[in-house]
Amino acid sequence: MEERTPHRKVRTGVVVSDKMDKTVVVRIDRMSKHSLYGKPVLRVKKYKAHDEANECRIGDRVQIEETRPLSRDKCWRVAEILERAPILGGEAAPSEEE
Repeated sequence: MEERTPHRKVRTGVVVSDKMDKTVVVRIDRMSKHSLYGKPVLRVKKYKAHDEANECRIGDRVQIEETRPLSRDKCWRVAEILERAPILGGEAAPSEEE
């Protein structure tokens, strides 16, 4: 008997909020053409995704995949972190004292 692999939707986006516990908000941007004029239009959608270990920070590029409903409006989970955001306002650069 052959083994079935689930085909889940996968999206790539940027974390815009990490204020909730075990949840991040991911912004997905896509370009589409205007139906009448043909000009490229930026379409934006935000998804709430489950982040079990609270690893994601604002600005991280992440890959999310579809999963069963985890709450009222959360049915995605963070599959992997593709690129970390630079840490802003972190440690000060060492100054030379004379």
